[in-house]
Amino acid sequence: MSNKTNSVLYIGITNNLVRRVYEHKKHVVKGFSDKYNVSKLVYYENAPSAYSAILREKQLKKWSRQKKEWLIDKMNPERNDLFDQIVNN
Repeated sequence: MSNKTNSVLYIGITNNLVRRVYEHKKHVVKGFSDKYNVSKLVYYENAPSAYSAILREKQLKKWSRQKKEWLIDKMNPERNDLFDQIVNN
């Protein structure tokens, strides 16, 4: 997830992506994403299990900003908000 200017990146896991993005957009949970106005879904992955999702999250969090940007660019080079895409699928 990112903010309007794409200057912040936030990585997390959830068992319900639509609900969690909605919570970010409505600032339901106070913390990092609320403080930095992280409300735009710019990238996501599906995982076969909670365990594999946690492993992937830990892996991505260790990556450099440049490598994270490269990954996002492969899926969403325009940095569009993908929320409507996941809601309508």
